[in-house]
Amino acid sequence: MLNCAAIMGRLTADPELHTTGTGVQVCSFTVAVDRSFVKQGEERQADFIDVVAWRNTAEFVCKYFRKGSMIAVDGSIQTRNYEDKNGNRRKSTELIANNVNFCGSRNDGSAAPRAEGAAPFQSAASFATADAGDFKEIPEDDLPF
Repeated sequence: MLNCAAIMGRLTADPELHTTGTGVQVCSFTVAVDRSFVKQGEERQADFIDVVAWRNTAEFVCKYFRKGSMIAVDGSIQTRNYEDKNGNRRKSTELIANNVNFCGSRNDGSAAPRAEGAAPFQSAASFATADAGDFKEIPEDDLPF
């Protein structure tokens, strides 16, 4: 049996990190994914896919992605049944993230980590015209991956 899914789209809201009662970090977010087919005379439609990321992946998403960020997610489809606050039985279908990747430009400011209230990322000079003095070495323990 096979349960693999891959999507690429934009986050519909800033992701929020939560911790379960047992101390496991989890993050839920929705990705707007354009449909590949457009009917003549109509606007492109999008599907809104609910995604759940756990542990380090959840931390990574919350640190580096914001509303509007382009994101690529691969994982597996999972369904669950639950009862809402009115006692109605509901079914939820979610993509459980195995891997999350950047796929947008940093120039759009959407994938840059920033402190709360900080301004979006501003593009610096092109890397093609930079020299070695323009770069800073980052210790391995400070890398997000």
